[in-house]
Amino acid sequence: MVDGDGFRVLDRQECLRLLTKVPVGRVVYTRQALPAVLPVNFSLDDDFSVLLRTSAASDLVRAVDGVVVAFEADDFDAEARSGWSVVVTGRACVVTDPAEHERLTRTGPRSWMPLPEGVFVRIEAEIVTGRELKGVRGSGC
Repeated sequence: MVDGDGFRVLDRQECLRLLTKVPVGRVVYTRQALPAVLPVNFSLDDDFSVLLRTSAASDLVRAVDGVVVAFEADDFDAEARSGWSVVVTGRACVVTDPAEHERLTRTGPRSWMPLPEGVFVRIEAEIVTGRELKGVRGSGC
């Protein structure tokens, strides 16, 4: 269904499928009582939670462990005026279970940066929403 502004609302399954198509998204969280956005590479786990890998000493880990955050990923074609955006909202937590950490070391996302002490952050997919825009021609203004 296309709503009044030309966007089509995506269902949960379509949103999760689209997330597998892109390697980078953005974590939205609170830092010093202000909104913060950080681009990160990611992957989806078997339960569709978003997985990040970062340094154990990072500010991100301290800011998001145990709190609700948003994660956004998208893909747009400016020339065709089309694309999609998906937002996952849920509680973030550092993976502390040794067996789970070992499994994610094999199957989870690889950091694009060298990490001396890498940890995994899981964002539960509690709320998943998305929108798609398909080639709407504007007035050029």
